[in-house]
Amino acid sequence: MKVFFLAIVLTLTAVVNSQTTFVKDAVTKTPVSFATISFGDGRGTFAGEEGEFRFEASKYKDIDSLYISAIGFESKTVATEGLVSQVFLQPVASQLEEVVLTSEKKGKYKKKKLKETTHINYYNSWLPTVESEVAAFFERQEGKSTKVAQLWLPINSEKEFRKKGNMKFSTLFRIQFYKNDNGLPGDAMVHDDIVFRVSEQDDEMYELDISKFQIFIPKGGLYASLQVLGYADPQGKLIQTKKYNEIETPRGIQKVSITFRPLLPFTNDLPAQKTFVRRVFFNNKKWQVFDKSYNENSALVKTGHVNYGMGALLHVYNK
Repeated sequence: MKVFFLAIVLTLTAVVNSQTTFVKDAVTKTPVSFATISFGDGRGTFAGEEGEFRFEASKYKDIDSLYISAIGFESKTVATEGLVSQVFLQPVASQLEEVVLTSEKKGKYKKKKLKETTHINYYNSWLPTVESEVAAFFERQEGKSTKVAQLWLPINSEKEFRKKGNMKFSTLFRIQFYKNDNGLPGDAMVHDDIVFRVSEQDDEMYELDISKFQIFIPKGGLYASLQVLGYADPQGKLIQTKKYNEIETPRGIQKVSITFRPLLPFTNDLPAQKTFVRRVFFNNKKWQVFDKSYNENSALVKTGHVNYGMGALLHVYNK
């Protein structure tokens, strides 16, 4: 009886301390999928496809405010105490005006293949976390209208280690595109969500068809970025889990971001620097070239593995 009573108390405590909130468009009242939920301490999480996220006060005792943002919307700050069940984001009119609906071109085009560069070396791979975003640069071809039809994403699912233990994983990724701003990723290009799931069954290269999204490369080029959203169930639904561990050290409790599989193989085979990284919840989301200026102590930087060799299939139109 005591055990049963204790179970009830623990369940009620979890319910009291856990709040599911939905992020919605203030105008249409529709969900804002995969909104960014920042804790203001260099960490955060993401909402799911229906705009849902769960905040548990018992897990984040030192967080009193949440900063909610999404491409195409004004950011909003909400208090964690008395957190409401719905948060409404106001669309940014200036960004919506920039959206140009481009119908599929009917003219002839030729296919241009930009081959990916990959390997299976664990030690020369980036360990992605929810806080990190990796972007690669693509140019318009021959000065002509160029559409990104497919992205070829190098991955390392560590198949050589699978026999030694349980290497199963299910991770949700998001692709985003940014305009070129003087050699750095600039304003985000507004488009429908490009989200996909990767598991241990995928290896070496993930082929992602994005032809339906009508992504055309501007004159100055664009950056395609890859970002981890978190663990996913087999149906591809984002699982709301804690994104960092708390480790006790001589300097006190340190919060360490959780890494997600698969790894991203970085290469030293490309002739030019084309990869940029940023921490989504830290340093004002500032993009940096992945070299010594980002982290001179990085093992990848020290060995010259400074590029993520993302490839693409482009459609280059004659007119």
